Amino acid sequence: MSASFTPEDDARFAADVAQAAGRVLLDIRTRENGRTEGRELGRLGDAEANGLILARLRADRPGDAVLSEESADDPARLDAQRVWIIDPLDGSREYGIQGREDWAVHVGLWEAGKGMTASAVAQPALGAVYSTTKTGQRAPSNGRPTLVVSDSRPPYYIEAVADDVGGDVVTMGSAGAKAMAVVRGDADAYVHSGGQWEWDSAAPVGVALAAGLHCSRIDGTPLLYNQSHPYLPDLLICRTELAEPLLASIARHATRQADTGRVAMAREYIKALTSHDATKLRLAEGCRRVENGDVTGESGQHIRDDLEQSSRYRRVTAVRDVDIEEWESFVVARYRIELDDNTTLSTVEHFAIPAGDITAITTIVVPDDQAGEPAGPSSAE
Repeated sequence: MSASFTPEDDARFAADVAQAAGRVLLDIRTRENGRTEGRELGRLGDAEANGLILARLRADRPGDAVLSEESADDPARLDAQRVWIIDPLDGSREYGIQGREDWAVHVGLWEAGKGMTASAVAQPALGAVYSTTKTGQRAPSNGRPTLVVSDSRPPYYIEAVADDVGGDVVTMGSAGAKAMAVVRGDADAYVHSGGQWEWDSAAPVGVALAAGLHCSRIDGTPLLYNQSHPYLPDLLICRTELAEPLLASIARHATRQADTGRVAMAREYIKALTSHDATKLRLAEGCRRVENGDVTGESGQHIRDDLEQSSRYRRVTAVRDVDIEEWESFVVARYRIELDDNTTLSTVEHFAIPAGDITAITTIVVPDDQAGEPAGPSSAE
């Protein structure tokens, strides 16, 4: 059924759905009016916008698969001919801050053998929707390149790259907002390292390519979507004339090896031990956590709630000496936890990550002075 749609049909549909989700997000902000804000407002927006988008896809594109930030990853998408890759609220942190406009809705279609064929990015706070058939008019360059980067995770090498190309660095939230700044001509390049997921960049890249921009990994290799593990370490979106000098400069200065998707997921879990924010943690619905032989997490949601609300995690003041290794679909993390009573715990955490979600966590925690040689990865099975 879906095969009868043209790319233009799909682009119009994507734009309509993104705009509708954007209206929902604006209505939530108005409705809550300060009663809910920050992380909780972002979660509320994510859930309601995701529900609307999924309902529209079920009704109007029932034969297509879906990969969404806010839904469990269904491996059946890997055999599908058409997959909608969506982020119902990109920039949930910025959305939760009154007055911030740098957040977006991403709706993109990937097709087997073709890549991203129809995409839309809505920026509701700006009243703007960009799509692969409507990218808008790009402003001319003012001569000195503007490089836009994440305001929370700017690439460690960006100042050196800016010096090489004689440019200026500005920060912004939301991958979609940054990409559309380049599409409009407000910026000349968007450079990112430190990890993203496919839904962070799929629709923005689709729109940027339609606008005639260069899009690639920071080593110049193609951006691939609908992969078994939906993690992308980095990307570059820029004016075509800047691609060669930017790629050459990044090659000189980006010397650290990027994390794989599985390692990045383990790091996100470890980060949540002290941030108490599990919003971006990918846990399967049936994920179980076992610590020293006792079940401490019965589901993915239980584990998230524990990380954010449990008093035992609130006692964690620091995590240090982190060492992470990967074996096939398993990750083993060794680190030390410091508690508020000056106790140090030696921790070995085994993560089972067959695809895009953590499915099991097995943990050994002992006082630092009792720590021995940790077990191998087989105990995570």
